[in-house]
Amino acid sequence: MIRLRKSLKFTDYFYKWNLKLNLIGWGALGLMIILGSSGINDEVAGIIGAFSLAGVLYYLHKEPIFKPYGVLLRAHYPLVVVAPIVELVYLISESFYDKYDDFFQCAYAVAFGYIYVKIATSKKQLDEIARINLRKNELEAMVAERTAEITSQRNALEETVKELKATQAQLIQQEKLASLGELTAGIAHEIQNPLNFVNNFSEVSMELIDEMEAEIAKGDMEEANAIAADIKQNLEKIRHHGKRADGIVKGMLQHSRASSNIKEPTNLNTIADEYFRLAYHGLRAKDKSFNAELVSNFDEHLPLVNMVSQDVGRVLLNMFTNAFYAVHQKQKSVGGDFKPKVEVSTKVLPGNNVEIIVRDNGTGIPDAIKDKIMQPFFTTKPAGEGTGLGLSLSYDIIVKAHKGTININSKEGEGSEFIITLPVA
Repeated sequence: MIRLRKSLKFTDYFYKWNLKLNLIGWGALGLMIILGSSGINDEVAGIIGAFSLAGVLYYLHKEPIFKPYGVLLRAHYPLVVVAPIVELVYLISESFYDKYDDFFQCAYAVAFGYIYVKIATSKKQLDEIARINLRKNELEAMVAERTAEITSQRNALEETVKELKATQAQLIQQEKLASLGELTAGIAHEIQNPLNFVNNFSEVSMELIDEMEAEIAKGDMEEANAIAADIKQNLEKIRHHGKRADGIVKGMLQHSRASSNIKEPTNLNTIADEYFRLAYHGLRAKDKSFNAELVSNFDEHLPLVNMVSQDVGRVLLNMFTNAFYAVHQKQKSVGGDFKPKVEVSTKVLPGNNVEIIVRDNGTGIPDAIKDKIMQPFFTTKPAGEGTGLGLSLSYDIIVKAHKGTININSKEGEGSEFIITLPVA
């Protein structure tokens, strides 16, 4: 029992089995004292002791944790067999026992010798097991410490990711508001046209009402009905241009809001045309001397595209703004007879896709930076004129969110062409 307790000292089972092994040891000692003081002869006491030892060995063998110590337990088997047989022979025939006394004593000697040899040879093995258990506990402690450290690092990384996502959302919103600010003048110009129509038709309608009242007073109902028809036509024009102004305002409000990420069937030609003119007038508001040729080639048979209109509109606005900026910079550097030109076209592609091409004859993109222009915060504009997020966000919107593509064809000094493809559904 002492040997087993020492072997278990550096394992997780020590506290569980220390008391049990102590009780077995003290129980064996108590049994010997009881048998010695009860008057039972030594032979019967020996048989009882042998069977008690057999019971203890059987109990320990059933426990999985004692499998590594099987050699130590099996060392007592010869004694468990020899002791009952020898003592039983003595009880049955003392004369026979005396005749072969040397043989029986030799059997006892062999049994105890076997125990000694096995214990001696297993000591090294048990010491190695104890060393392994100690090392295992050390490794488990190191693993637990490392696990706690990794868990802490993981939690810190999760917090960092949350902060980065929040920062990204803020940057996107700032980029949207910045682009909206640049287009304020273009928006004013676009709204002014329908408002002028509304004002003009309102004034003409007021005059026509006065004429109609005069004709009614004279009793000329035919002329009054003709004037009423003209008023009705004017009101229809007022309604049309009012809706036009309302659409521009709503579009800009959508542009400034956080995206809903809800895809809806959308007329891509309408959005492209809207932002094309807004981007142009936005730049002209900064430089009245700037003029450019605007060319639109929209496919009349273009199907509705399932998309987040705010996000795709933002991409097109960025493309148009960059195109007008490029031709404006070339005009300022080249001068002379250079005629800025920006073109937008749409068409249906095989495979249920649509294509939007934004082409300009501006400064073009140097080969050295073509691979960088889609990277966040990379910009070729002077400090304060660009955030470097426009094309990066455009890539995320078209490629990641809408499963489309963005390709760039450009030659430095001659112009650029951005080709966007989008799946219809």
